[in-house]
Amino acid sequence: METQKNKKLLDVVREKLRIKHYSIKTEKTYLYWIKQYILFHNKKHPKNMGKNEIEQFLTYLAIDKKVSSSAQNQAFNAILFLYEKALNISLKEQNISAMRAKRKEHVPVVLTINEVQQIIYYMNGIYKLMLQLLYRPSQMHITLSRQSIICVIILT
Repeated sequence: METQKNKKLLDVVREKLRIKHYSIKTEKTYLYWIKQYILFHNKKHPKNMGKNEIEQFLTYLAIDKKVSSSAQNQAFNAILFLYEKALNISLKEQNISAMRAKRKEHVPVVLTINEVQQIIYYMNGIYKLMLQLLYRPSQMHITLSRQSIICVIILT
């Protein structure tokens, strides 16, 4: 059996990921980001790098590569795994703070009453009726009985 010192770094990372039962997809993703990190620093061994190099790489991803915030987080988690689990180097006290990728702002789509009325106007059949029931200003009264549910719609 190969000793830990004779193994290549990525093989050690792969082995640690498998011991911890990470998914194959996570394994591939982590190995990708670790390779990118090492290549970014001209194949310098991670043992000879630290907080500054991690921050440089993560900032490069956000600013130059314009990766999403989730991709930058994946890269960061892969690097943390590399140091903490594969190299047994703690980064907890390092307070790593790189430029963060911007999250896309989620803007909800809301239609005005007029826009909804126009959409309903151009529809027909059961779909028109369903939209009218959902969006038409009305009062709905639901009466429950043992046999059935009766829905009475009073159109205004």
